[in-house]
Amino acid sequence: GGSHPGVGTRNALLSLGSRRYLEIIAPDPAQAALTLRIDLRALSEPRLITWAAATRDIDALAKKAREAGVETDGPQPGSRKRPDGTVLRWRTLGLKVDLAAHGVDPIPFFIEWASDSRHPSMDSPPGCELESLEIAHPRAAEVNGVLAKVGIDAAAKSGQRSVILATVRTPKGPWKLA
Repeated sequence: GGSHPGVGTRNALLSLGSRRYLEIIAPDPAQAALTLRIDLRALSEPRLITWAAATRDIDALAKKAREAGVETDGPQPGSRKRPDGTVLRWRTLGLKVDLAAHGVDPIPFFIEWASDSRHPSMDSPPGCELESLEIAHPRAAEVNGVLAKVGIDAAAKSGQRSVILATVRTPKGPWKLA
């Protein structure tokens, strides 16, 4: 992984195969400001707080979201320098919906990797695979409505808290992250 200049975070990565990866993100002590939507410093323990969905045409996705009545943030460019000096570039798109609860945002942000950037799943530590991603939320119908508007075929279940649960197959058996 590496540092995200101007965001105030740094990361470590684990490949989950097939252009999927787990990003472990934390405040970067070398940066003064933290501009991430969720304040990581307020967390009392590690947990899943959001997720990303890949797209190959972020501009078309932004247009589709706006036409469906969903306000967007972006697309915005992003980059970070890998430890070997290579710069990775991408663009992200956020959806401005008020469904984050309990420090967890069930609505993904979208990412389009630059064609000249190596996808993080290709050279992060391998050996694991994402088996499932589940979402629970007190307002599950609203979450599902937003997901449908942007073409994500997923169904949040009703729950008392906002939770993202990933099941990862590891060499030592399944591992559940929430």
